Amino acid sequence: MNSNFIEEDPILTTSEAARMLGVATSTVQLWMESGAIESWKTPGGHRRTRQSHIRALMNKVSGQAGGDERRAPPTPTDPEYLPLADASYPSPANEAQRLAALAASNMVDSPGEERFDRIVRLASMVTDSPIALISLLTSKRQWFKARIGLAAQQTPREWAFCSHAILNDAPFVVEDAMADARFSGNPLVLADPHIRFYAGVPLRDSSGMAMGTLCVIDREPRKLRAAELQALVDLAAIAADEMSTPA
Repeated sequence: MNSNFIEEDPILTTSEAARMLGVATSTVQLWMESGAIESWKTPGGHRRTRQSHIRALMNKVSGQAGGDERRAPPTPTDPEYLPLADASYPSPANEAQRLAALAASNMVDSPGEERFDRIVRLASMVTDSPIALISLLTSKRQWFKARIGLAAQQTPREWAFCSHAILNDAPFVVEDAMADARFSGNPLVLADPHIRFYAGVPLRDSSGMAMGTLCVIDREPRKLRAAELQALVDLAAIAADEMSTPA
């Protein structure tokens, strides 16, 4: 039985996995280390995976592309998925692994999807907030997978309130950005969309990496009631599950 399983689902080296995916071996190594590709180490310290894990990633990538177009995952040479040595924003201790997992997800710059649009509409309604976003954070920008109440598709990462939100599991709330030294000089506070209130919940993949946030924004200082905050947390959990499920 074991030999049949090996024939049906062969063990692959990093080089063999890279050839299947059409990416560099270093890309596969980084994705394995981050948990984006399920793998294990041999006694000699070499990474191995199953062919089924690679096919699952290929199906996920092709499923996120619109129509018949297939979007290849970014590679580690893409500056957007490399940590900045002189970053002016806070970042988690596992930023390199987080960025690798985000690259493997291939979600940044992917087409809009109604399942995520529905979530931001609900987030806006249940918190009575004019703006709601699903943001994904590369090293250089925050890109919005779904948005309501905001015209911009992205902003520089150093402007992102969400950079603070992904540092912990608990919701991150700023009741009055003008009264908070971390944000009072932020261009998104001083100019359009004139953020005064922000509440964001991290969106983590199955390995615990924070891809970004589900957040709501208002142009007036305010608080969320306990029920509103719980609703935001619940919607964030749904959004995170959707991110792990091909369309």
